[in-house]
Amino acid sequence: MSGYFRLSALCAVLLVLFSSCSSTKQLSRRGVARIKAYTFAHGDIPKAFDGFRIAFISDLHYKSTLQEAGLSKLIKQLQLLHADVLLMGGDYKEGVENIAPLFQALSKVKPTYGIIGVLGNNDYEVGYDELLREAKRNDIVLLENRCDTLLKEGERIVIAGVRNPFDLRTNGESPDRLLSDSDFVVLLSHTPDYAQDVDIRKSDLVLAGHTHGGQVTLFGLYAPKTASHYGQHFRSGLRYTIQKKPVIITNGIGTSQKPIRMFAPSEIVLVTLRRLFD
Repeated sequence: MSGYFRLSALCAVLLVLFSSCSSTKQLSRRGVARIKAYTFAHGDIPKAFDGFRIAFISDLHYKSTLQEAGLSKLIKQLQLLHADVLLMGGDYKEGVENIAPLFQALSKVKPTYGIIGVLGNNDYEVGYDELLREAKRNDIVLLENRCDTLLKEGERIVIAGVRNPFDLRTNGESPDRLLSDSDFVVLLSHTPDYAQDVDIRKSDLVLAGHTHGGQVTLFGLYAPKTASHYGQHFRSGLRYTIQKKPVIITNGIGTSQKPIRMFAPSEIVLVTLRRLFD
């Protein structure tokens, strides 16, 4: 089986090299490959937030395949979406020196309800203090096991952010645990596995990254590696936990280890909230 996977990966690399005129740098000039749109309806969404638009990005890994020109294009793409809030799922940089220019660029998006994010595993490994400092400098809110409230016309929704979801000994209690059952809660976690591993009963929608959609897949149907303990189930798209909690997993934007994507296009996720009326 391992030989089959190696052969499949080699075929994927060769297909990219010989069927595409674009190098990695040229891909970055095009910005993000796609915008993947979802409509999410729920009875706890307040009337004031009906039609509220959430842009979600993750795994920029700046600079990997995402270079300066690609970042500039990404910012323009986000600005043209006119989302109400920008949420981010972590793994922001490859190299501490890239944190300041990345966050300075992201601050130009200027959504009405700001920019809110969590950190990924790479962010905790190196550059943590720099990330906190540059986020504060650029008015980017980083949530580490705490919640932020978005207010509109006297009503609210809550964004809950998970700190290092790979360390469940320390962070095994969800930041949503003290919220009301009537709150509409969006839970941000770098990895989708957290939604299955932890009691998140107060959350209504989970947004996650980390998997890169597999990064290299067989025609988008199967990925030899998923970065999830649950294999293909939490690889990409809208999935559900055993407790029927909806989880949207983005393919992310950059790459790690190998500068290649195959049938796992980089993407911006756009979620439109809709209130379910009685």
